[in-house]
Amino acid sequence: MAADSDRAQRGIQSIEVGGQLLRALVHHGRPMALKDLAREAEMSAAKAHPYMVSFGRLGLIEQDRTTGHYLLGPLALQLGLISLQQANPVHIATPLIAELAQQIGHTVAIAVWGDRGATIVRIAESPAPLHVNMRHGTVFSLTHTASGRLFGAYLDPEVVRGLLEQERQREQKGAAQPPQRGMPPAQRLPGWPAFEAQLHEVRAHGLSRSEGEILPGISAMSAPVFDSTGAIVLAVTAIGPAAIFDTRWDGEIAVALKACADQVSQRLGATPSRP
Repeated sequence: MAADSDRAQRGIQSIEVGGQLLRALVHHGRPMALKDLAREAEMSAAKAHPYMVSFGRLGLIEQDRTTGHYLLGPLALQLGLISLQQANPVHIATPLIAELAQQIGHTVAIAVWGDRGATIVRIAESPAPLHVNMRHGTVFSLTHTASGRLFGAYLDPEVVRGLLEQERQREQKGAAQPPQRGMPPAQRLPGWPAFEAQLHEVRAHGLSRSEGEILPGISAMSAPVFDSTGAIVLAVTAIGPAAIFDTRWDGEIAVALKACADQVSQRLGATPSRP
């Protein structure tokens, strides 16, 4: 059984070696000369050339007849498109938020944009004994939460203005209702100019944060995940007790959130760390 397992794990070295040439071509994102490709893959041009010939026959690369430079071919394009079609943002992000929760010591959630706003679809609980509980299906306020403002910053501005007006109408309907026992009074909604300034801050930092807005003593930060078209598809949000939650824009939580969100974005074909 051990021998069978070893054979199952054994790869083909020549494919892995040749794959370094494809990796270099993808990494640079532009046509490259054979000598430059070979240097990036840490091999001689003479060794690299037969690989490029075979890749060309498969359609993984093609060669510009004028310059002789190599670029990705039609099969590589088809593989990329199929990969993007099959990529599920939530499926990709779910195992990563479990690692992130362990790393930063706070609860981490995935939120997607639904009919009623930013909605929690996955949760990774904090390993710390003192943490904030969240529930699947919880909808975040557009204006008073890190996740809500994050989506507001990257959705179409006209759509966001409409959503703000809807939230204002709900506020007016609920104004006559007294707050539930033990809950703080509802916060007033900002006007569009004030809210637009908040969204500008989110875009400037590539992150959104909330400090004691929904519940006193609770803070949150949220980072965006983009797909190959540059559209926001989900938010990676950390939440925890304010006393031990680092909300600095360049703090440990911010850096870890961005790294996690960028990793998912790259898997979806997006450029990381969109400003």
